[in-house]
Amino acid sequence: MSDLDQLTQSLARNLKRWRKERGFTLDALAARAGVSRGMIIQIEQARTNPSVGTTVKLADALGVSITTLLDYEQGPQVRLVPPGQAVRMWSTSTGSHTTLLVGTEARGPLELWSWTLMPGDGSASDPHPDGTVELLHVTAGTLTLVVDGEDHPLPAGTSAVFEANVAHTYRNDGDEPAEMTMAVSIPPVR
Repeated sequence: MSDLDQLTQSLARNLKRWRKERGFTLDALAARAGVSRGMIIQIEQARTNPSVGTTVKLADALGVSITTLLDYEQGPQVRLVPPGQAVRMWSTSTGSHTTLLVGTEARGPLELWSWTLMPGDGSASDPHPDGTVELLHVTAGTLTLVVDGEDHPLPAGTSAVFEANVAHTYRNDGDEPAEMTMAVSIPPVR
């Protein structure tokens, strides 16, 4: 099978999978993406190779990356992320930092984070989409979680879960580094 044939088959399989996972009919996806129903049928049946523009529109409408739509892998997947490949997303000159450990887009994005906040540092977040939930576990120090203006001190060993569709902040008001592991579950695009 040529690379183009493999790409066509992958796109067909993945487009159909993500459309069904999102609960979209052919007509609903066509309306969201601005792509004709007939074109979507041809793509899902692996009868055409759409333009990059069409593929981008479909990925955007489904709320996934183009890479996810074109992924060649089949069957159960295990993706290992070695420490050197985890992504440092935020840091300060005093040593505070966050690292995105791993994420997935199955049934809506799900991310696992490692955080370190040095004394006196904090990080504020705007509200996330309705249905977003954050779970966290403090492994060292004391973290102050501020949700919708209310402070919640979390000493090491404490876990928390909250709906993150309101403004929230993570602060270290203590005198030693605060460390936590956090998972963020974002609802699928509907």
